Amino acid sequence: MNIQMVDLQGQYERLKDELNATVCEVMAGSAFINGPQVKTFCNNLAKYLGTQHVVPCGNCTDAIRLALNALELQTGDEVILPAFTYIAAVEMVAALGLTPVLVDVDAETFNLNADLLETAISRQTRAIIVVHLFGQACDMEPVMKISAKYKIPVIEDNAQSLGADYTFADGTTKKAGVIGHIGTTSFFPTKPLACYGDGGAVITSDDALAERIRMLANHGQSQKYHHRIVGCNSRLDTIQAAILDVKLKYMERFTAARRRVAQRYDQALRPLSEVRIPTKLPTSTHVYHQYTLRVMNGQRDALISYLQENQIPAMVYYPLPVHEQEAYKWVARISGSANVAAQLCKEVISLPIHTEMNDAEQDFIIETIIRFFRTKG
Repeated sequence: MNIQMVDLQGQYERLKDELNATVCEVMAGSAFINGPQVKTFCNNLAKYLGTQHVVPCGNCTDAIRLALNALELQTGDEVILPAFTYIAAVEMVAALGLTPVLVDVDAETFNLNADLLETAISRQTRAIIVVHLFGQACDMEPVMKISAKYKIPVIEDNAQSLGADYTFADGTTKKAGVIGHIGTTSFFPTKPLACYGDGGAVITSDDALAERIRMLANHGQSQKYHHRIVGCNSRLDTIQAAILDVKLKYMERFTAARRRVAQRYDQALRPLSEVRIPTKLPTSTHVYHQYTLRVMNGQRDALISYLQENQIPAMVYYPLPVHEQEAYKWVARISGSANVAAQLCKEVISLPIHTEMNDAEQDFIIETIIRFFRTKG
């Protein structure tokens, strides 16, 4: 079997006719930068998410930078982030001369522990970045209550959880990424909504923020050659926007396919005492960008080696917490402890999951994992 973490080729084959046609349409029109397909896609994504503005950009790291710049933060201002996350958000905070303040995460969901958030706030706190990790939304209602209490804006890093639904206590539902003041997302090829190159977007329903973000992404100009603020050049090219607009139509179908894979993993692996299957919050649906287990009793690395011996890929997201990364040891500040983040880095393993996975492939993965623990037992 040729088992892959994500089967991009198989998904392309499924959509090949539509994708080829839309790329040919862009080529024929030759509007490769800011062509009409960019606006069409952004409008369609805004409708899907239930927001007013989707501002496209080059990638999600750029999106986070644009979001932070839009808030007009000053050198030395503090930004709260989770201690267990991909580095992009922390990277941009540090790169802008801001101070990352790290808060520990929940051991079950891997997302920022909202119960620890308020104690991390100081007089210098100017923003909170939550990361919706692996496909599930952070528990946003308590985060937004704290945000309102202290008047601190919230940025959602939604690179991994586009399409997840969050339900509030009163029963209302919003998509992850549109709950805070600004959302960011990624269209990297492996993400839930993916192009065939780099791409990202900033999301907001605040008209003033949207206008500023558009200027920031376009050399600080709202009118050509009239630069009102210092900006940068970050954009989503027309071919990628056209591809994304095709794929957006299949978002729910693709999410359902990944959920089916996750449910089969859950059913088969739940009885194993040596692993902890992903915990699903009652407040959030899960789109399973990754299917991430915790392997207990120090057996994670041995399991990875065993899977590799059987030609099964597996990934560790992430092997080090932020505060142990060399670049951020003396830049970031930890609020309280980050013991959970450090422990997760020793336990987590992500298994193959994608829209094209068949039962035979998945059964082989499951059987191999069960066999590993039986031989160890």
